[in-house]
Amino acid sequence: MTGRGLGLDGAVVLVTGAASGIGAAVAAAAAGHGATPVLVDRDGGAVAAAAARIDGALALEADVTDEDAVREAIRAALAATGRIDALVTCAGVSGPFGTPLEATSLADWRHVLEVNVTGTFLPLKHAMPALRASAHGAAVLLASDSAHVAAPGMVPYGVSKAAVVQLARAVSVEVAGAVRVTALCPSIVDTPMSRRDLGDAAFDGAGLGDPTAPVHRAEDVAEHVLFLASPRAVGIHGTAITADFGFGARSSLPA
Repeated sequence: MTGRGLGLDGAVVLVTGAASGIGAAVAAAAAGHGATPVLVDRDGGAVAAAAARIDGALALEADVTDEDAVREAIRAALAATGRIDALVTCAGVSGPFGTPLEATSLADWRHVLEVNVTGTFLPLKHAMPALRASAHGAAVLLASDSAHVAAPGMVPYGVSKAAVVQLARAVSVEVAGAVRVTALCPSIVDTPMSRRDLGDAAFDGAGLGDPTAPVHRAEDVAEHVLFLASPRAVGIHGTAITADFGFGARSSLPA
């Protein structure tokens, strides 16, 4: 399969949180579109295994909350490939799922914001010079529909994803005309993290096929991401795209 449809042939796409879930799906799809994926994850063994399944992929071990590790990962990617054309930040945690505010520990609060917000900021910061040097530099920050709506027991997660959306907006203003920056906000995606939180039954039974509670496939979200990262998305900049099957548009009034 070639990438002429998206214009990603020969591009280098660096993906964080790439050992599994959306990140792994983005890396695999990037290769399918003719790009060279660079997979970054704190789990060195898992990210190496994920990269081994993709022809031409590069695996790098780095904790996205550690600035020195992120800086070195970017340097290693550039040394190996000579360029970074797109950055996709997928590393994230859900945190204390189902825990009310009063029971949320300060340690859990800090951990969620550190991974989801700082772990997005640092790769964006250190990849930015390379993205500026690209003819079609782009960054896609994985947020969530939880940036716009709320569910009980997910206060730290929702706050962190709202921060990612605003990070995309704020940075887009600084780099307008040089690098496109967008945020993607999907609703529930079938990933290992979601299955840990919600249980397999939510996905293996009626969940995936239930029109009243649709769930994304990671592979479909990856295609959304790569369109936004590609030259085909020229003009889409400084915004957050919500992919929630239209549920956010629905009125709460009975109809």
